[in-house]
Amino acid sequence: MTTLAYDPADPTVRRNPFPLYAQLQDDDPVHWSPSLRAWVLTRYGDVRQMMLSDAMSPDRLRPFYAQLQGERRDTLVEVMRYMSLWMVFRDPPEHTRLRRLVGTVFNLKALEALDGAVTRVVDHLLDQLPTGVPVDWAQQVAAPLPAYVIMDMLAIPYSAFPELKEASDELRAFIGGARADGDRYARARSGAERLAAFFRRLIAERRAAPGEDFVSRMIAARDDEGRLSEDELVATCMLVLFAGHETTTHLLGNAVHALLDHPAQLQRLRDDPALIESAVEEFLRYDGPSNAIARVVKLDHQIDGRQLRAGDRVFGFANAANRDPRMFTDPQALDIGRTPNRHLTFGFGLHFCMGAPLARLEGQRCIGRLVQRFARIERVAGPAGEPEWIDALAMRGVSRLPIQLG
Repeated sequence: MTTLAYDPADPTVRRNPFPLYAQLQDDDPVHWSPSLRAWVLTRYGDVRQMMLSDAMSPDRLRPFYAQLQGERRDTLVEVMRYMSLWMVFRDPPEHTRLRRLVGTVFNLKALEALDGAVTRVVDHLLDQLPTGVPVDWAQQVAAPLPAYVIMDMLAIPYSAFPELKEASDELRAFIGGARADGDRYARARSGAERLAAFFRRLIAERRAAPGEDFVSRMIAARDDEGRLSEDELVATCMLVLFAGHETTTHLLGNAVHALLDHPAQLQRLRDDPALIESAVEEFLRYDGPSNAIARVVKLDHQIDGRQLRAGDRVFGFANAANRDPRMFTDPQALDIGRTPNRHLTFGFGLHFCMGAPLARLEGQRCIGRLVQRFARIERVAGPAGEPEWIDALAMRGVSRLPIQLG
């Protein structure tokens, strides 16, 4: 039986997991991974069904926390206080209520209205990139751009970016890390406490002096069942910041990495700027930022003849599904004009990503303007130009991507 070797200590797998995904699709599509102590799904149909199934639950944190004891349990008290309120980890009816309230503020019309602000941030960051010398695309553009956009939405000064980025990174290691490092829980507690304290102060300020920002509007949001509680407001601000910048950061990094690997597609986009919308969808499919989506089995059931038991953890590998030849023609190829392109990067069903329109907008404006502004976009030659990939299971992205512009 195939052994899942998704080990972040293995640089080959971290750099390119796709041959392994293809092997699992063919040989063991519903794979029990001893290293993850979870089921791994890699075929498109199985991953999509996992996202839709009432027999699966996104509420994976509370069962995990319930089985902890002693110091680890005490360490995560504050983490659970807020993250257990994130709608991405809730089932209906709690999920329905939270999504409805947040959706009155975080909706398609409001996100599309950010086009001008997104373009200004893109131009501001691209203006600072020198030509003829190495720049780190991941750190100088991909990381700050979506964070600045979210900070504009929440009316937070850019000067807070280093503090919020550091705290968010501490949470990322807990939510989507590939390894259980010794201090992983302590770092998660630090990140949660810092973000919660920041947003609790911010919410108090906006209660005293409301504005037109998203925080003020979430405070005012109400439905027939009432408003968001104070802890729900703090938790939602944390989620918007974390999910709103983390995923898009890796979309922007992975997109440029893919174009550098496919110079003909880069030239194609330069020659036909109207392809940018389909190009972003292809970047999301080809090497998307949402590598795997986790669920917990609620009801015993079978998938492809394998028996899943209540309480089992399941990882649906969206990045594997997005290259499934059962769904996509020539799936290993980057084709910026690909249509249709029904990738699963933003999820499916009740938990489809609310921020998808904003991520798409940022990808279109950033990559589109990069390609049109610079006639030459190249890797830095030699070992100094090698990208570095984040240590994560749930997410996939470059933490370092040296390029040279001209």
